[in-house]
Amino acid sequence: MKRLVAERLAYLYRGELFTVITILPLSWFGNRVFPRLQLFELSAFWMSLFLFELLLIQGAWYWYSKSRRLKKEGTSITPKPVVRRLRHCRIINLGLIVLTACAFGLDWIRFQSDFPVYGLRITLFLYVFAILEYINYFHIQLMYDNRSDVQYLIQNRRLKRSALYKDMQRLRPVV
Repeated sequence: MKRLVAERLAYLYRGELFTVITILPLSWFGNRVFPRLQLFELSAFWMSLFLFELLLIQGAWYWYSKSRRLKKEGTSITPKPVVRRLRHCRIINLGLIVLTACAFGLDWIRFQSDFPVYGLRITLFLYVFAILEYINYFHIQLMYDNRSDVQYLIQNRRLKRSALYKDMQRLRPVV
């Protein structure tokens, strides 16, 4: 069982890191092949990309810390300092979500009638995906890609709280 958990944690953090590494070249390639998109000219694109990358890095760090602790100490309970830092990141992430929404407005004002509609669609998709990633990590688990998660969903007919949310609740002071 420990081996399966270790493999799952490694899969999760490696997947996040792979996405972090590949999204930048894919963005460059997309902008180069389809210059009409004007992705790199949109402030909202850069903000959305930054937000998404930051969330992926936080997620990779979270899963890696659980994996490392499992290997070293035999438990996958997230170290308290990691949870505390991610709790602070949660506030920063919310601020970035709001700032990114403002960047969409600034781009709208800046481009007015020449607004790159197709680039906006891709940027909006990236922004929504970043928000979903934020929700997936800090609130409710949105990804159900293994048998036990699907079984939970079928049996309980509701979404699970995310692992990080549970860790943050565990560290809450009792009042």
